[in-house]
Amino acid sequence: MLISIDPKIETIRIIRFLKQTFKEQDIDKAVIGLSGGVDSTTAYYLLKKALPEKNIIGVSMPYFNMKSPFPEAKVISTKTIVDEILNVLRESKDISSFPKWDIISRGNIMARVRMIILFDLAKKNNALVVGTENKTEHLLGYFTRFGDAASDIEPIVHLYKTQVYQLAKYLGVPEKIIRQKPTAGLWPRQTDEGEFGFTYEEADEVLHLYHDKKISPFGRKNAEKILALMKANAFKHEVPYTIDSSPKVVWRRFPYVSRNRDSLLCLSTSLQNKTRKN
Repeated sequence: MLISIDPKIETIRIIRFLKQTFKEQDIDKAVIGLSGGVDSTTAYYLLKKALPEKNIIGVSMPYFNMKSPFPEAKVISTKTIVDEILNVLRESKDISSFPKWDIISRGNIMARVRMIILFDLAKKNNALVVGTENKTEHLLGYFTRFGDAASDIEPIVHLYKTQVYQLAKYLGVPEKIIRQKPTAGLWPRQTDEGEFGFTYEEADEVLHLYHDKKISPFGRKNAEKILALMKANAFKHEVPYTIDSSPKVVWRRFPYVSRNRDSLLCLSTSLQNKTRKN
């Protein structure tokens, strides 16, 4: 099921949003990370329609030997910084025994180092950091807290991944970028869908039914797996946990997860101690 948009109207809407936000903040410069994927490229194309190109600082931050498709982008390798942090952390006996610690930790550190670089550039240039998250990633919790989810403004987070593809085609994003497999570039041959165990198209259909239409998606392909991932990452939308001034028990609502959307889930000790991806 294709969740269609009118890309012309959506483009006008996003450009208006970008212009209005920059004007309200009295800032005319932007910093954006350019991975070469469809999300960041689409956000970049939209940004160039809202601001003068000379006011946009595009930054490519590879860890592996990846070339930026944008010759105008500033290229800053993150390998030395990330490896130095990993070497320091490896000295801790407490963490070295965790299975697959290195690959998960390196991915999270890479995402956070990238945002350190972008926010530093934004501070130096009095600019806003433009995020490139889409709605599918947001609902699934497929992001690193204080990493790729950190930004000042998010122009495409209201669009599902399949809708971003529709917008990308309308904007003239190169077919090579549109056709490549989505990846965060956190380790060699890593792909988003390979990590998920389902496709973005499957996820968008299930999330659209569950989140937007309030209809049970069960029976759709990989529905249980998709909702399970969303539930496992729900804490990312709830932290930081805070103390309620009146009840003795801290309660939190999980709007994306609960079958009964009006139910409240108690933050039990087992939930707090559960091993989580960052």
